[in-house]
Order: sequence, then structure tokens, then C-alpha cells
Amino acid sequence: MMTGMHTVVDMFCVGCGSIIGWKYDTAHEKSQKYKEGKCVIERFKLSGPDGSNYWVSNHEPHVGGSDADDV
Repeated sequence: MMTGMHTVVDMFCVGCGSIIGWKYDTAHEKSQKYKEGKCVIERFKLSGPDGSNYWVSNHEPHVGGSDADDV
């Protein structure tokens, strides 16, 4: 990770077993402790109940840098 050392665990779909994101288990730097217990889910890997994706048709995906860039 660009924002420091972290220990993460994979999150997966119980239906199909695909990895859909990760959870921050441990942050090794004091400034990153706020991430512990938080999850990142990759939206493009999710499907709605009817099989459609969750992207809004007129919404552009956000491309951002590291957390340090947001400060």
C-alpha cells in the first residue's frame, strides 16, 4: 500500500466464493490506525439481485490517489 504497512484480510461472496474486497485488520503506523476494521469493497465485482451491476449509468468512476493525497 502507498499509505504504509497494513495487514488485510480478503472479503468474499458467500454465494460464488469470489473475492470482492478486503478489510483492514491491522495498521502498523499510528497515523493509519483509523482504517482498522474498515472494509473496501470493489463495486465492479458486485451484481444486483437481477444480475445487473450497481453502476449508475451517468456516473463516472472516481479515480483517486492515496489517502495522503486527500489531506
